[in-house]
Amino acid sequence: MRRFFNITLIVVLFIISFIFLNKLVAPKYQTNLVEGHMISEFYDEKMVHDVIFIGDCEVYANFSPMVLYKNYGITSYIRGTSQQLIWQSYGILKETLKYEIPKVVVLNVNSLRYDKPVSEAYNHLTLDKMKWSKEKLEIIEASMLDEENIFDYLFPIVRYHSRFSTLTNEDFEYLVKENKVTHNGFLINKRVKPVTNLPTKKVLGSYKFKDNSLSYLDKIRKLCEDNNIKLVLIKAPSLYPYWYDEYEEQIIEYTKKYNLDYYNFTKVTEEIGIDYQTDTYDGGLHLNLYGAEKLSTYFGDILKSNYDLTDYRLDNDVSSIYNEKLLKYNSAIRK
Repeated sequence: MRRFFNITLIVVLFIISFIFLNKLVAPKYQTNLVEGHMISEFYDEKMVHDVIFIGDCEVYANFSPMVLYKNYGITSYIRGTSQQLIWQSYGILKETLKYEIPKVVVLNVNSLRYDKPVSEAYNHLTLDKMKWSKEKLEIIEASMLDEENIFDYLFPIVRYHSRFSTLTNEDFEYLVKENKVTHNGFLINKRVKPVTNLPTKKVLGSYKFKDNSLSYLDKIRKLCEDNNIKLVLIKAPSLYPYWYDEYEEQIIEYTKKYNLDYYNFTKVTEEIGIDYQTDTYDGGLHLNLYGAEKLSTYFGDILKSNYDLTDYRLDNDVSSIYNEKLLKYNSAIRK
């Protein structure tokens, strides 16, 4: 009996230690590479949203759900991640629909230019903090590079074992607690880096979207149709990487074929009021806070005018939640 007790105790201690070490070496994404924390904040939401954004940095940097609510009463959330690829968007949308069914899903089409996994590092920024689910496993399988293996994602200690020698105060401070880094998925950036020069426009061997990318766009479209969700395609404003006319023609052809709405904001920056000398934080790749608020106001008017969205500023329960969110948002801007 004593021997059995000792063995059981050793096993329990091993499991506890293994869990602790995995949590210790895993990046916390609180003060460094905060983009890795964004995917998890959705799980703390207390209410559903009329609009869900999915896509890469062109959504989480360029649209502010707080502006959409403040100006139009639209409830929205951005489930964007760095370099989010189209199959990752599909898996994240599938997971989202397990929690809520929005009226509108907004998909940024920039990821259609990629048809295969790009970066292990970006994979982890998207997946490390995502809850374990069938959808997460599917995304991992579709996203892994040849040199990766599933254990890199199952057990952080496998992927991040070298961090034992480089642990920082962040790893201990945020071992248990976590702070939000976004506002409904929007990552505030107040830096200003005006456009000075742009890389030379490259000539590509082929401008045609690959079958793999288009197949996942089809899956997203069908998923929305099956759940009576209006799918809206957008191209966020960006001067680089170049959005080629050949890309644009394929999107327009696709939206006409399936009767989808599409808004290319790169073509209406003057109408929006975007000034690339003041409204970008990285020389024209992404908008900063000031540009994002202009774009959000512009898009909010489109959403309010064309889709059956509720003005939740008139709902006491929702407004009490969002008024608190707005206080935190405005406080973050002042810092």
